[in-house]
Amino acid sequence: MNRPILLMLLLALSGCASPTARYPSLLPRAIELRDDSEPVRTVADAAPDAALDTKIAELQAALAESNATFAAARTRAEPLTEAARGAAIGSDAWLNAQPALSGLDGARGQTLATLSDIDRLAIERAQAGLPPYPKLTMALEAGSAQAERQAASITALQRQLPDQ
Repeated sequence: MNRPILLMLLLALSGCASPTARYPSLLPRAIELRDDSEPVRTVADAAPDAALDTKIAELQAALAESNATFAAARTRAEPLTEAARGAAIGSDAWLNAQPALSGLDGARGQTLATLSDIDRLAIERAQAGLPPYPKLTMALEAGSAQAERQAASITALQRQLPDQ
């Protein structure tokens, strides 16, 4: 009987022994407490620039002029493309419509050239690290919308003609 009591005593004492290995804490580590969210950056307001305002006004006038040129060219092209609807390729009506459509492309080219100048100004400001200029942004958006409307108008008139 001595033997089972001794065995029980040894087993009881072994349970009280401390572990030799240290386990890591379950508390958050320093790296887990940091904030990885993007910092809030304020956008600086653009300072008024009289020279830039003058350039923008000139470019907006050029956009208005190119829009008027396009409208006049469209007025000339509409009856010619209408007359060429259903006409054979190479017919007189089809041939008369072609220069009118080319005139529309030329008028749209004026819009695209002006839009390119506005875009160049915006790029130069961005390269210089300057904040966006609201009047320049509005002119760029207006020019882009005008170019898209003109492209849609040309496409609509070209669809009236037979495929080449």
